[in-house]
Amino acid sequence: MKPATANQPKKQPGRFVLYGLLIFAGLVSLFPFYWMFVMATQPNHVINQTPPALLPGPELVTNFTNVLGQIDFFGAMMNSLIVSVAVTAGSLFLCSLAGFAFAKLKFKGRDVLFVLILITMMIPPQLGLIPTYYIISQLGWLSDLKAIIVPGLINAFGIFWMRQYIKEAVPDELIEAARIDGCSIFRVYWNIVTPAILPAFATLGIIVFMNVWNDFLWPLVVLQDQSSHTLQVALRALNDSYSRDYGMILSGTFWATVPLIIVFLLFNKAFISSLTQGAVKS
Repeated sequence: MKPATANQPKKQPGRFVLYGLLIFAGLVSLFPFYWMFVMATQPNHVINQTPPALLPGPELVTNFTNVLGQIDFFGAMMNSLIVSVAVTAGSLFLCSLAGFAFAKLKFKGRDVLFVLILITMMIPPQLGLIPTYYIISQLGWLSDLKAIIVPGLINAFGIFWMRQYIKEAVPDELIEAARIDGCSIFRVYWNIVTPAILPAFATLGIIVFMNVWNDFLWPLVVLQDQSSHTLQVALRALNDSYSRDYGMILSGTFWATVPLIIVFLLFNKAFISSLTQGAVKS
């Protein structure tokens, strides 16, 4: 028999318990989405039955066909896609640019201005609804997608997130070396900073995309023309005051959620990488 060595790994029963708890928590968090899918495949009279249905039914196509008969689902989805992509791209560029300035450039009033930006995060967005609506109406952007895109191009959280990430991920010596080599400020940002903060881009991109995709109040206020409705506003029309087809409503809600899942699956590795950056020391 080989003698036991000090470096031989020991069994850790606690790790299996931890993994079991994580798997259980994951299943619990996924259950509402699964239940929504199940209800989207059921006829309306099955929704409130006891015990509830836990397996998919035969009405998936029928319910979604009813959705298409009530609203311009794909037109609204295209509007949501245009708005979400435009706001996400603009936020990533402008917030990272501002974050780079606050993290690595020295100018008068930098810290005071950054604190003022952070203070705006404490103000409920509903307080700015009326003045923003007035500005949009004066510009003639009502029922235009620009009314959603332009106000959402930059946000305080995005600046804060990028500033903190750039401050830790990009060494000052690297920027100084680039400046000595003759790089302009923007070229330092584009060629040095941007490649180093791709995980931060993924994280902020997912957050902004989800927030814009799920936004309901502001699009409801400014998008008065039905042809300009985003998906969340269009789905509101499925909730009739006199009769409610829950299978149809949940079918529209389910398919409206699918793009968010696709976006997260595409960028989840970079998302997790950014959250764990610096958690493990080499």
